[in-house]
Amino acid sequence: MFDLNYWPLIGIPVVVLGFALRFNPLIVVTVAGLATGWAVNLDILTLLQTFGEKFMNSRQLASFILILPVIALLERYGLQQHAKNWIAQIQSATSARILALYFIVRECSAALGLLSLGGQAQTVRPLLAPMALGAATNKHGELPKPIKDMISAHAAAVDNIAMFFGEDIFIAFGAVLLMDAFLKENGIAGIEPLHIGLWAIPTAIAALIIHLFRLSRLEAKIALAVAHYKQQEV
Repeated sequence: MFDLNYWPLIGIPVVVLGFALRFNPLIVVTVAGLATGWAVNLDILTLLQTFGEKFMNSRQLASFILILPVIALLERYGLQQHAKNWIAQIQSATSARILALYFIVRECSAALGLLSLGGQAQTVRPLLAPMALGAATNKHGELPKPIKDMISAHAAAVDNIAMFFGEDIFIAFGAVLLMDAFLKENGIAGIEPLHIGLWAIPTAIAALIIHLFRLSRLEAKIALAVAHYKQQEV
């Protein structure tokens, strides 16, 4: 029987308890890291060095934070309203067509490794969702909140699904490299990141077809919801 030491897992209950009590996430994660380091007998200098190395290795994540004030400033000066007004001038624009076009562009760009071209904070909230809402409002008039929430949810889903299936085609993507390393560590040879990326293409195409089919039914779903809402008003 092996004598297992469970103390290194102390960081898990610290994170769970901290989030359950709604403490600051940064403080919770830091305390969990310190507790885990203490549990494995790391001295303070080694622990600080580890924190510094991990921060430097993932410092590009901090650049995302810099985007948020810019987006907030643009929204304050009417970015969403301008997007709605612009779409309202295009008579042929519909919510489904806008979302379908974005899905295609997003998945293709993610396949090329251009993940930062879109995203929930920098594209969906300030641009895509208002454009889809503007097209629906132009066609059906003022929309009730449940229908607006439904269209916004579809806009968020388009970005998530397109990026999720598109990024696996890019051979330098972290998940692809992780799968390649895992296979090699377990003695499975002859598989390169290029092979993984190529086999991700059929899945991405299937996701594209399935989601475009879902979006083709969106306009009818919106019209039905608007008609139901108007009947309730009467």
